[in-house]
Amino acid sequence: MVGRRNEPLTRDQRSAFLAAYLGWAMDAFDYFLVVLVYTQIAKDFGKSLSEMAFITTMTLVMRPVGAFLFGLWADRRGRRVPLLACVSFYSVVGFLCAFAPSFGVLIALRMLYGIGMGGEWGLGAALAMEKIPAHRRGFFSGILQGGYSMGYLLASLAFLVLQSWLGLSWRWMFALSIVPALITLLIRTRVEESQVWEAAQERVRQTRTSVRELLARPPVWRRFLFLVLLMTVFNWASHGTQDVYPTFLKAHEDQGAGLAASTATWIAVVYNVGAIIGGAVAGTLSERYGRKAVIVTCAVLGLPVVPLFAYSTSVGMLVLGSFLMQVMVQGAWGVIPAHLTELSPDEIRGFYPGVTYQLGNLLAAFNLAIQESLAGAHGYPFALAATIVPVFVLMVVLTLLGRERRGIAFGSKDSSLVGAATPT
Repeated sequence: MVGRRNEPLTRDQRSAFLAAYLGWAMDAFDYFLVVLVYTQIAKDFGKSLSEMAFITTMTLVMRPVGAFLFGLWADRRGRRVPLLACVSFYSVVGFLCAFAPSFGVLIALRMLYGIGMGGEWGLGAALAMEKIPAHRRGFFSGILQGGYSMGYLLASLAFLVLQSWLGLSWRWMFALSIVPALITLLIRTRVEESQVWEAAQERVRQTRTSVRELLARPPVWRRFLFLVLLMTVFNWASHGTQDVYPTFLKAHEDQGAGLAASTATWIAVVYNVGAIIGGAVAGTLSERYGRKAVIVTCAVLGLPVVPLFAYSTSVGMLVLGSFLMQVMVQGAWGVIPAHLTELSPDEIRGFYPGVTYQLGNLLAAFNLAIQESLAGAHGYPFALAATIVPVFVLMVVLTLLGRERRGIAFGSKDSSLVGAATPT
């Protein structure tokens, strides 16, 4: 049994996982480019910070569109080609952002980018988790989710090199994004189609069951709505602890920490290391103790970290607070790729996890604007605490109310909607 558990992944499994990891890292890399440079963009285009928050909001608003389109395509035609199209599309659009002549054009490009990136997480996670052995999903789920933090970390380092050291404009940051995107595309060309999808398609053909019929089943759409709520809370936790935090660290007004830009960026590097550690450890533990138990533990342990995270005034305490916060937030997130795909039936796994995740992202899209507004009225520490504490409480409640299907065998009658009892 030990040998089986330590058996190395096949070349195809490694390629699928690495492509999903890099795609997810690319998502965060490009998203946080905007977060890190939006004060510079605002200055160039003569916009307020509240208006600049509209860029991230509109990107998130368009992601469910991409998840819907690419997800349906993936369930009908396979995972591989839609993922290749997805990464090609967002690579080009992300690069074009470097040449936006006006604020309006930049908004339009970011909306298109949201459509392209909307298909990335759900399809990448579905393909990777369908190929990873069931008994190792928890570990690889945590590593996969850490790709988001790695993308943020790389964006922070790119900011340090291009802006703080070389003094280049924000446009160079977007131009740089083409490099990891092309690497992801190259690796993805080597990935084979999912055998789980092929088997599911054969069952669909034999029974002549449409995706619409599957989605119309009450247990399926009820779970869909529940997962949208759960993903809303998770996305609010992530964006609520990350999006406005670099601004808080650098701001001199509204009770900001007033740190130098380079110091704030190094703090971002440190707390993203914490996020990577948290995701890997929590994902691994979820294989032994269960998905729900680990999520609840991370949320509960995150609550006492909030004062240290939001109200510290010294650099050392800010580093410690942000590090611990990201260990907990991204620790809970580390369980999600496995948990969400396990709760998704074989026949709609391209659509189900991606759309529920991105709709949750949509409902959390106004987080940055709300936090900026609260900061203007009550200060950044209050804005951070007031949005994080309720989210942790809701995360515990919703997780406990939900189901868990840890270790379910993809491609089996237990994970299928066709020719088996509908999972509830």
